[in-house]
Amino acid sequence: MKLGEILVKHGFISEDMLARALEEQKKDGTRLGSTLIKLGYLKEEDLLKALSIHFGVKSIDLKSIQLDPGILKLIPSDIAAKYLVVPVKRLGRTLSLAMVNPGDMNAIEDIKFATGYDIEPLVASEEAIVKIINEYYHVEKMLADVMYELETADAGETSVKVMEEVVEQKGEEEDLSNVADDTDSGPALKLVSKIITDAVELNVSDIHIEPYENDMRVRYRIDGILHEVLKPPKKMNRAIATVIKVMAKLKVEEKRLPQDGRIKARVHNKIIDIRVSTVPTLFGEKIALRLLDRSAIQLNLDLLGFEESTLKTFRRAIKTPYGIVLVTGPTGSGKTTTLYSALTELNDPGVNIITAEDPVEYSLMGINQLQVNEKIGLTFASALRAYLRQDPNIIMVGEIRDLETAEIAIRASLTGHLVLSTVHTNSAAATITRLVNMNVEPFLIASTLLSVLSQRLLRKVCMKCRTEVKYPPEVLLDAGIDPKMIDFPLYKGEGCKECRGTGYKGRIGIFENMLVTPRIRELILKKATAEEIEKVAVEEGMLTLRGSALEKLRQGLTTVEEVIRETRME
Repeated sequence: MKLGEILVKHGFISEDMLARALEEQKKDGTRLGSTLIKLGYLKEEDLLKALSIHFGVKSIDLKSIQLDPGILKLIPSDIAAKYLVVPVKRLGRTLSLAMVNPGDMNAIEDIKFATGYDIEPLVASEEAIVKIINEYYHVEKMLADVMYELETADAGETSVKVMEEVVEQKGEEEDLSNVADDTDSGPALKLVSKIITDAVELNVSDIHIEPYENDMRVRYRIDGILHEVLKPPKKMNRAIATVIKVMAKLKVEEKRLPQDGRIKARVHNKIIDIRVSTVPTLFGEKIALRLLDRSAIQLNLDLLGFEESTLKTFRRAIKTPYGIVLVTGPTGSGKTTTLYSALTELNDPGVNIITAEDPVEYSLMGINQLQVNEKIGLTFASALRAYLRQDPNIIMVGEIRDLETAEIAIRASLTGHLVLSTVHTNSAAATITRLVNMNVEPFLIASTLLSVLSQRLLRKVCMKCRTEVKYPPEVLLDAGIDPKMIDFPLYKGEGCKECRGTGYKGRIGIFENMLVTPRIRELILKKATAEEIEKVAVEEGMLTLRGSALEKLRQGLTTVEEVIRETRME
């Protein structure tokens, strides 16, 4: 049966719709299915069902799966475009192939000969196949162009010259999404712009460009987890590094020492601040880019994921007129966002707030922010000393990492200032031990410290593909979770287009806030261990990180795996 007859027979469209679509098809020459979808007569999932019946093969919805770049590379771009096919899965010697026309035996034989695999044809919509070919093989073409550029005499200088013109003539906020499609831009510049533009579209927090002995790779950190997205040839390392250095106004010729810089770019009308770090490795320069999207940040304590009791004690601490409030956690756990949210809440025309940061991640209206620069002697300690002469009410120090900074922060708090800062420790109680190890006197810690907030970020389960799961009791026990506590449904993401097949979308904070009460002060003066301090804090009502994570699990926001990954057994 013809496709139109199948669609009418199964009630997907009416005879009149088919007749109108056939008339329209004669005008534009597109396939019937695409015409019906364009006219609004047919849904794509119904078209796939009909195509499956028409060709007698299974259908596949390409929009709902995450394709492996390694599999896509099995078919050259010219063959994929010629036959409108996309490889989706490989099992042994069999390659599953999404095709617009699975009945095209010439295409199947040509691809079988070109790849050496047996072909399992699947039917997919033309729109989905064309979209993947345009997106993936466009990047492949750019890679080929860059390789050609490297093999010519200028060895990548075209991109550098173009980038210098962009920085000099158009300013720092050149729209990189336009550069990626600009035919006048050098190929290396276009590739870097494409990498950054795609990262912004996927809400990536970090980009890692890593050279190895025989190849290199590009990885995106999405919701805290790294994903490999591209494997350019090793020869491209120099061209990519050169373009990024020019964009960040770094020394292009310096390849032996680490360098730090910033790029300010516009991507799809978003202003993106990019922190650039280059480090020389055995096989070339590794580059890390931290993407800071001003429009995406939510500087509101109520939106960060605090439990009500923890938020109440944290607010009480930051609204105390003097003392020290510390936020602790590993790199990338959201400490800066928490501190900025606290400053935003405290920001008032009657209050003088000043910060010393390394680096300044976001500019806050009404708050005086200073960028630390240790190369010229402007350290956290020297900035703090200068700030004490600026009549501040509240001071934020990016990090307390040495005795000198800690002592000045303590002196500031003792003279009537509220000091907010961060320390790198694994728990709230361990922060006390860390300060003592810096040789800060326990009596100074006990008399100035108000509270310590420890935090982590958990990946949120994707609400589009969330499904209920059951775990055997022994699995929960091995993870340190009492099965008797799990009197609520547990969820896991199956993977869909919305979450790019990961089962997770977005992140949410978990927190433990330790108030320095009279009992805690006594323990600090006695130089008690972190375990002894934490035990008393829990007795006095502190919700631990594991307890906060279990609360997110109870709310159906995360998974057992995330709780295990980010919190320790209690």
